[in-house]
Amino acid sequence: MDAGPGAGLATGAVTERQRTVRWSDPREAVEAAVRRRLSGLEFLRAMAAGEIPRPPLGVNLDFEMDAIDPGRVVFGLQPAELHYNPNGVLHGGVAAALLDTVTGCAVTTLLPFGTTCATLEIKINYIRSLTAESPRVQAIGTVLHHGQRSAVAEGRIVLPDGKLVAHATSTLMIFPPDEVHTGIRIPRPA
Repeated sequence: MDAGPGAGLATGAVTERQRTVRWSDPREAVEAAVRRRLSGLEFLRAMAAGEIPRPPLGVNLDFEMDAIDPGRVVFGLQPAELHYNPNGVLHGGVAAALLDTVTGCAVTTLLPFGTTCATLEIKINYIRSLTAESPRVQAIGTVLHHGQRSAVAEGRIVLPDGKLVAHATSTLMIFPPDEVHTGIRIPRPA
């Protein structure tokens, strides 16, 4: 007789997974950028080179920095079981976090020292599901408009064959040095 779905939970016969993750205090990355007076592009390139710690979210979700160029970034992600929703596919929130990351980082590459940005709005279309058997995907963030107080960027998650997995457009607010939205105040340039 079949015990039905979830029977393993009641008997304790569930295969468990375990993962240990280490990350650095994200304030240290900001402090390093301030000490070195890095522009947004320099900051992200230093992070990609391992000179500045990556943010905990990217470490925990396994985001990889593939390319950092002015107005454009490319990140990678190998879908894994730890990214699953209850339906056994990559959770839309993981894709959303990846798209928010690449759109924000694309804008960051155009910002001078002391200037930051934050997402005001993001709109996402999900096209294809991903599983742990899916190939590594790339997320490409590209700036479409960069103004003094706001920016618009596009994010695309694509398979190696170029097929679209998800697409986003994002509006970001730009904060000058005296309006930084972090807990660390950056001194005004002299």
